[in-house]
Amino acid sequence: MSVMEVDLHKIKINDPFLGQYQRLVREVVIPYQWDALNDRIPEADPSHAIENFRIAAGLQSGEFYGMVFQDSDVAKWLEAVAWSLCQQPDAELEKTADEVIELIAAAQCNDGYLNTYFTVKAPGERWTNLAECHELYCAGHMIEAGVAFFQATGKRRLLEVVCKLADHIDSIFGPNDTQLHGYPGHPEIELALMRLHEVTEELRYRELVNYFIEQRGTHPHFYDSEYEKRGKTSYWTTYGPAWMIKDKAYSQAHQPIAEQQTAVGHAVRFVYLMAGVAHLARLSHDEAKRQDCLRLWHNMAQRQLYITGGIGSQSSGEAFSSDYDLPNDSVYAESCASIGLMMFARRMLEMEADSQYADVMERALYNTVLGGMSLDGKHFFYVNPLEVHPKTLGFNHIYDHIKPIRQRWFGCACCPPNIARVLTSLGHYIYTPREDALYINLYVGNNLEVQVGEQTLQLCISGNFPWQEKVTITIDSAFPVKHTLALRIPDWCDTPHVTFNGVEVERRVLKGYLHINRIWQEGDIVTLTLPMPVRRIYGNSLVRQVAGKVAIQRGPLVYCLEQADNGEELHNLWLPQNASFRIFEGKGLFSQKILIQADGNKRSSSTPTKQALWSYDSSPSIRQPQTLIFVPWFCWANRGEGEMRVWVNEE
Repeated sequence: MSVMEVDLHKIKINDPFLGQYQRLVREVVIPYQWDALNDRIPEADPSHAIENFRIAAGLQSGEFYGMVFQDSDVAKWLEAVAWSLCQQPDAELEKTADEVIELIAAAQCNDGYLNTYFTVKAPGERWTNLAECHELYCAGHMIEAGVAFFQATGKRRLLEVVCKLADHIDSIFGPNDTQLHGYPGHPEIELALMRLHEVTEELRYRELVNYFIEQRGTHPHFYDSEYEKRGKTSYWTTYGPAWMIKDKAYSQAHQPIAEQQTAVGHAVRFVYLMAGVAHLARLSHDEAKRQDCLRLWHNMAQRQLYITGGIGSQSSGEAFSSDYDLPNDSVYAESCASIGLMMFARRMLEMEADSQYADVMERALYNTVLGGMSLDGKHFFYVNPLEVHPKTLGFNHIYDHIKPIRQRWFGCACCPPNIARVLTSLGHYIYTPREDALYINLYVGNNLEVQVGEQTLQLCISGNFPWQEKVTITIDSAFPVKHTLALRIPDWCDTPHVTFNGVEVERRVLKGYLHINRIWQEGDIVTLTLPMPVRRIYGNSLVRQVAGKVAIQRGPLVYCLEQADNGEELHNLWLPQNASFRIFEGKGLFSQKILIQADGNKRSSSTPTKQALWSYDSSPSIRQPQTLIFVPWFCWANRGEGEMRVWVNEE
């Protein structure tokens, strides 16, 4: 079996930028989230997630509290802990995790079933509402945690729990007359079972993934039949009775995947589902499913993707809209959706070895994923707008989902532990180890050991990406190793320069990767220079929300204007088409980060107190010069409440 991921014990991330984020997750985020799961964060929405497991295990009395998928927060926290332990052993943290695992094992039913909501609150309703109630979603996150903890520590306790759970699910679902012919309303079990299959080499798990995927959207429709069977009751009534059953596109269940042409519905569900499909397509050599992935990726990435790596442009259903409909102020762009996008991109990279997927993965990571968490690691965004006007938020209900500052926690807290687990598992995204080459997707500083046949290739990536353009790759192997290094040439870099031991490398670029094949020896140095001029981004003319506007990007980072630097009325700021940019290093909150200045102007009323809403024939505004200061968008809202804008008027 071809497992295309590095062992996280064999990679040490020491990057000046993302290495700090990993330390932040280790030292602040994981302990903070543990307190949140135990309801110890003042002025934050309670979680009750650990209490739910204690009640389900019979260790205390009480009632279930929280979302129907509350268990998944604990599972994602455990996964973050597991990957963190690969970076730095922590006996106390591991002991806490072991205790949580024992609690989970105690909450598991004898037949393998595991879900505290149904165990505590509705034991007679198991598997009766797949469309709405997240049983398979929670199982998927727990399976991912079990796989991660086994890979990180070698301990099998949670792995055995999730194998028992997966075996139970396998007995419940399938084509036989005695089985349910359904599939999850919220995909997640698919990508999780693929990981479990890789670790256990149990073919049944892969076959179950195939069943879930091929059954999806077939007729007679399973969601309708189970709705009838349970007496037409529905769990969620946000948009009216049974809306989730009626709106089958919301959960990508309106058609079989082979017939779907566009990215549609709940954005997180879509990318989780497609990550599982891509993984299955590669391992089963299924060309039809590969084509499904290529087609749906193309629609999403070419027509429904924000420049910040956000997906899901509408709050209704946290969903995709139509092609080229990308509003900036009412956008949803859930943090989890960009994390799922990274997962989908990773599986496409493993299958295609094409840099277009790494380009999107990098865009999502350095913008929306990082922006989903504050610089202190204790506040989070669920929704990630590209434009905010705080004075309007409290009055116009189309913005009810938008927050001008990050929150301490959420009643629906899927995003914070998701951010933690993706940042602790970054090594899985930096590289794609294939038999023919080691693909370097992200230029994150690290030391790596990777097997190449019977040999070990050791290398070190160093630099100060994404702030500085020079990246150095040094070979540290004790013995010569013949292999190919495939270096991604980012889509934002037009003039890369690569040298090997000081000599320019011949440009052998395949699908966006520069391939260098040779016998590598200790001391060999590849220097990659990726010039990072400030670049203007213009939207497709079909994206009406950005007509006449421009966005600013340097390297992979999208920049924005904030009120703290530029005053109020950001909509009245204009950037001349010929304005030059000046970069400078920030101070304080922006220490070690690059900021951008440009000479622009501000248009404001000459008589603001007497100004009517409109005037005839001549503009009532005057134009005054103003220096515009752009900051990295992922840093916004770390200085209190204020306006923010990515797309700027251009003149």
